[in-house]
Amino acid sequence: MRGMGTLINVLCILVGGVVGCLFGNRLKDSIRESLVTVCGVGVVILGIGGSLEKMLTMEDGKLLFGGSTLMIVSLVVGVVIGELLQIDQKVNAFGEWLKVKSHSTGDQSFVGGFVTTSCTVCIGAMAVIGAMQDGMSGDYSILVVKGLLDAIIVCVMAASMGKGCIFSAIPVGVLQGSVTVLAIFIGDFMSQAALDNLSMVGNVLIMCVGLNLLRTKQIRVANMLPAIVVAIAWGFVKL
Repeated sequence: MRGMGTLINVLCILVGGVVGCLFGNRLKDSIRESLVTVCGVGVVILGIGGSLEKMLTMEDGKLLFGGSTLMIVSLVVGVVIGELLQIDQKVNAFGEWLKVKSHSTGDQSFVGGFVTTSCTVCIGAMAVIGAMQDGMSGDYSILVVKGLLDAIIVCVMAASMGKGCIFSAIPVGVLQGSVTVLAIFIGDFMSQAALDNLSMVGNVLIMCVGLNLLRTKQIRVANMLPAIVVAIAWGFVKL
């Protein structure tokens, strides 16, 4: 059944988040702080690795580096659009609304956990490519693998940042579900270049999420999300 991959992914996030919260409440503050640091390092490495995978190529035995112009232009244009639309502010406002509705007004880390985890599990090639494959052919194998990875990530994040992380299942369900539906109609028109660009820029944003876990001064990653759209459009222009 088309859409099953997103349902499985959402379920994995919920299970991972609940398990993380149950164990996290039993951990000392020092351990929870260390978990945040470890998550940050891991996410940064994940983002760097994913970006370099698309930027480094071998040709005639030589290692070539490309895509820097695409990356910079996409990020600059994307962040300008994001700042004008105030996406980060809207995402945080939604987090505050969830905080009230879930009776978690006393949880100071709720919104931060929700936003950080949502950006981590929503951004990336697996989310888009997996959802597209699910919509076009009903093959949700990529989303099953992503769901297992997300369960581990959300579990660790929930253990350190609380139950706000569990609600990252909502944007995952909405975004991946929308891509799946869209893929039924226009999936065949997506070029490989557009997918590669999406992977490159998406992983840069994932790296930024990791940096947010390690730094006091926060990067407004949500305002950088339009960069992914710019990168995809670049893939079609280059055809």
